[in-house]
Amino acid sequence: MSLLSKGNGNGKLDMLPEDFDPPAVVAAEPLPAAVESNGIGAGRKEGEMVLGRNVHTTCLSVTEPDEDDESTGDKDAYMAGVLARYRKTLVERTKHHLGYPYNLDFDFGALAQLQHFSINNLGDPFIESNYGVHSRQFEVGVLDWFARLWEIEKHEYWGYITNCGTEGNLHGILVGREVFPDGILYASRESHYSVFKAARMYRMECVKVATLVTGEIDCADFKSKLIPNKDKPAIINVNIGTTVKGAVDDLDLVIQTLEECGYSHDQFYIHCDGALFGLMMPFVKRAPKVSFKKPIGSVSVSGHKFVGCPMPCGVQITRMEHVNVLSSNVEYLASRDATIMGSRNGHAPIFLWHTLNRKGYKGFQKEVQKCLRNAHYLKDRLREAGISAMLNELSSTVVFERPRDVEFVRQWQLACEGNMAHVIVMPNVTIEKLDDFLNELVEKRSTWYPNEKVLPPCLAADIGRDNCVCALH
Repeated sequence: MSLLSKGNGNGKLDMLPEDFDPPAVVAAEPLPAAVESNGIGAGRKEGEMVLGRNVHTTCLSVTEPDEDDESTGDKDAYMAGVLARYRKTLVERTKHHLGYPYNLDFDFGALAQLQHFSINNLGDPFIESNYGVHSRQFEVGVLDWFARLWEIEKHEYWGYITNCGTEGNLHGILVGREVFPDGILYASRESHYSVFKAARMYRMECVKVATLVTGEIDCADFKSKLIPNKDKPAIINVNIGTTVKGAVDDLDLVIQTLEECGYSHDQFYIHCDGALFGLMMPFVKRAPKVSFKKPIGSVSVSGHKFVGCPMPCGVQITRMEHVNVLSSNVEYLASRDATIMGSRNGHAPIFLWHTLNRKGYKGFQKEVQKCLRNAHYLKDRLREAGISAMLNELSSTVVFERPRDVEFVRQWQLACEGNMAHVIVMPNVTIEKLDDFLNELVEKRSTWYPNEKVLPPCLAADIGRDNCVCALH
């Protein structure tokens, strides 16, 4: 088989076999109706979990350039057109973004000059490796800021900028497992799915704890689960804002429960999952404190959520004494390995550093107060319209009845579970956007429930009788 030279559009030659035949793009099989739609009454049984659409039906295939693309520039023009249309889609979809906890109110034009560099924070943030194109000076500055927020001295903590909130949970629970190899992981049923993923990955015994109707951990049930296992250390995931209801576990009550069951502070490890509210709670009056002055082992928070960042990232902080149990020196890096990932995004710390410098504690406090005010506005408007709704005291997550129309759910990008949906009020969510959403929701409901034969779902079991306004309540 001889080889032919083929231009790649960059002035270089690739060697391809003469009988090379680019793989054809195969259309995906159409999905069953139940998978194509996840709305009640549209191929979905009550309580059934249904996946979203198959992306292969809308994917942008990669095509090989034609022989004369190098001289005509047709390929570049085609790609420019695709990207321009994609940008219009992003602008439109950003206007209707309510169900997921991302702060889209940011402008990082000043950082565009750095996009030409491959910035990689290999290894330990506090130990410079042989790789010189890094942003450790920004990363450690961000970590110090969060250390002050969570009240731990510089020489007492260790941390790093993660790729997402899930990685923070994976690392925090891994540290707990390494400190207590035979420990049992306890997590409320409404904990983020990454907590249970960690249990599977690390092959840990995991005990699910019941929750109150608010979504926070039920410490009475927690106590009943601890007592039979007093011979083993406890590793506990505490939620600083649950995924669906935005509930905040009572950290002080969790610690008190452990002590009442006879666990000394050297017999348990607490990881605080503060993905969203970990950065909001310090600025809420009368909110309980997440602090390393309490017997906790680690805290994680997402950077692309309340802070606002164009790429997923997060912050994970633990005690220096704990991280030493899982770290090892790597000669190849001339550094220490104590993170989950090897290569880490070196741009993310710069984005976080930029935002923290611009906003500071006072800026975040103003944004938190705005979000809470707007969340109360949304909850009150929903109730005025006769729609079941709940808002936890320390939260900006408004839970309400799940819309019947799957296209409405997708239009506003709502997160749904069972008969519930929620809107998470972030700094970029204005009163005007909430009014647009409410007006459309009320209009649609008049067609979903035209008479007394078709009634909205009862949410008493999900959000409490006091928050349910169905026909029964």
